[in-house]
Amino acid sequence: MTKRYWSVLGVYLLAQFAFLIFTPIIYFLTPLNRLEATIYGNIIGFILGLMIIFYILRFELRTPVRGAASTSEVILWSILGVFMAYFAQALAVLIEMKIFGITVESENTATLMEMTRIAPLFIIVTTIIAPILEEIVFRKIIFGSLYKRTNFLIAGVLSSLIFAVVHGELIHILIYASMGFVFAYLYVKTKRIIVPIIVHMALNTIAVLGQLSLSPEDIENIRQQLENLQTIFWG
Repeated sequence: MTKRYWSVLGVYLLAQFAFLIFTPIIYFLTPLNRLEATIYGNIIGFILGLMIIFYILRFELRTPVRGAASTSEVILWSILGVFMAYFAQALAVLIEMKIFGITVESENTATLMEMTRIAPLFIIVTTIIAPILEEIVFRKIIFGSLYKRTNFLIAGVLSSLIFAVVHGELIHILIYASMGFVFAYLYVKTKRIIVPIIVHMALNTIAVLGQLSLSPEDIENIRQQLENLQTIFWG
């Protein structure tokens, strides 16, 4: 891994904890409460992290890759990729429910949704900034570095597991890893990091807008329907 890539990983890590610096400043300079200040501290940290990473990779991101997908192919694979990711996610959910007895609730998603409801501007982190950062870090850098030394299967599995672990929900590691593997495939297939970024953005946006439009009763009904599907498909 190049020195430049290590710098990107360092910036990404710092962006996760930048709120510790910005939160006190926001809290004392604005009428926001501590929780609101923390959320806006996260927003600032992620935005700055993305800007710095773009600067570090400014030349590399502009350099054309031989054999990369054309614009029309990018559009096609982005659309197809959404369906592929949903299929992988649905399969992972069924396996978790049937084999491991894991419910579909996600504490990580619930926390992000609560933060978005408190500070609507946070939606830019979940739908735009986070997908860009994660695809650059986990696909372009981590997967890309492993892929140069191994094969697609090993690099895809290892990078996807790292991607899943970093999300902090080991109980749903199969769901995160399955999506990460699809993103890695799209990256290799198109040789364009923009494709997994678009698919990742689409999935997050659909999930966020869907969650924000649902009441607690609606979410409970969906959960029961998924359990019914488990019974129908698996007995």
